[in-house]
Amino acid sequence: MLIQPTKLSKLLCFTLLVSSLSIFAQEDNELEPLITDRPDATESPNTVPKGFLQVETGAFYESFEENNIKTEDFTFNTTLLRYGLLDNLELRLGWDFVEGKTKFNGNTLNNVSSGFNPLLLGVKTSIAKENGCFPEIGLLGHLYLPFTASTDYRPETTGVDFRFAFSHTLSENASLSYNLGAAWGNDSPEASYVYTIAFGQSITDKLGAYAELYGDLPEDNKANHLWDAGLTYLINNNVQLDATIGSSITKGQDILLSAGVSFRIPSNQN
Repeated sequence: MLIQPTKLSKLLCFTLLVSSLSIFAQEDNELEPLITDRPDATESPNTVPKGFLQVETGAFYESFEENNIKTEDFTFNTTLLRYGLLDNLELRLGWDFVEGKTKFNGNTLNNVSSGFNPLLLGVKTSIAKENGCFPEIGLLGHLYLPFTASTDYRPETTGVDFRFAFSHTLSENASLSYNLGAAWGNDSPEASYVYTIAFGQSITDKLGAYAELYGDLPEDNKANHLWDAGLTYLINNNVQLDATIGSSITKGQDILLSAGVSFRIPSNQN
C-alpha cells in the first residue's frame, strides 16, 4: 500500500499543478522549446533564458530488497526552480519531501521516516556553444544546506557537488549528453566521482525518448551503476511531461518509477 503524502506535500503538489495548468494554453512561438534537467540524471549544459523562471517537478518511487529486507522510498515534490539571471547564468533552488519504510518478510516495520531533504542551492553557467565536433559545455554546482532538512534526513555537514555538462547533436533528431563531476555528502569527507551518459531521440515533434547510464564511484566504497529510460511529451514550447523507469546494474535499486511536469514562465507574464 502506498504511503499517502502529508497535507503539506499535497498542498505543494496542488499549487504547482494549478500554476502549470494556467500556462498550458500559452504558447510563445518566438521561444525555443524548453530544455529540462529532468527526468534523467544527466544535467543539460543549457541555461534558462534571462528573466525566465522554469519549474521542474514530479515524484518517484524506488525500492530494494535483500535478505528478506525491503526498503521503499516515495519522493514527492522533487521541485527544482531555475531562474535565468543573465544570458549564460541561472540560479537553482531545489527541495523535496521523502517518506521511507522498511519491510521484513513482507511486514512493515515501525520505523517509517519522513521529511524534507536538505535544500539545494546552486548555479549553472554556459561555458561554450557547440561547434562541429566540439560539444556544448556547461558547469553547475550546488550546496545542500543541512539546517533546512527534517530530522530524519538531516546531515551534520553541508553537502557540495559540481559537474561539467556536455552535449552533442548527432542528427536532426538525436543527441548525446554526458556529465562528469564529483560530490561530497552524507557527512563523509571522501569524494564520490559522478558520471552520466544519455542518448536522446525525437520520435515526433512532441514526443521524445531517452536511455541513460549513470552512477558514482566513491573513494571509500564500491561503485554504483544504474540505468533508466523514459519518454517526454512537449505540450507546447513552455510545458513538458515526462515518465521514467529504471533500475541498478550493481546492487542498490530494484526499480525506479518517476513522472513529472516542467513548465517555463515567460518574463513578460504578469
